Amino acid sequence: MMATRVVVGIADLKVGRSGDLLVTHALGSCLGIVAHDPVAKVGGMLHVMLPSSQINEEKAREKPAMFVDRGVPLLFQSCYRLGAEKARMVVKVAGGAARAQDGEADSFQIGKRNMLMLRKLLWKNGVLIRGQEVGGTVSRDLLYDVETGEVRVRSGGKSWSI
Repeated sequence: MMATRVVVGIADLKVGRSGDLLVTHALGSCLGIVAHDPVAKVGGMLHVMLPSSQINEEKAREKPAMFVDRGVPLLFQSCYRLGAEKARMVVKVAGGAARAQDGEADSFQIGKRNMLMLRKLLWKNGVLIRGQEVGGTVSRDLLYDVETGEVRVRSGGKSWSI
């Protein structure tokens, strides 16, 4: 059976069941976060841009998936509605790259701050990151097979599992 390909846009969240392939593109400083329940064979993917919704509460209400602090709880809640259980959730993440341009330093360090917020949020909730491909300066695509739980990263013409 052919998997149904579901594209997760920027500041977007999608959940799926067995038979779905969730994909997001062009993760620079953004994070692609996958939460997978291997027993229920359900999960979701979130493509966040910024660490904290405090910078713009109105935007956070409109697009909670734009922010780590709003999007991650929404990701987990959406997975729970499909039958996932927190104790079984496997989290993997890619992105968080530095955005140096024309030799300039990455003064805002959005990628690093996104990862710090994610780690803090997960740690407070007793959830560990089981796989990651973060940092550096390259853009990445992320592919998640909900059936198998496999998470693949694509960058620079190569593809590998995390």
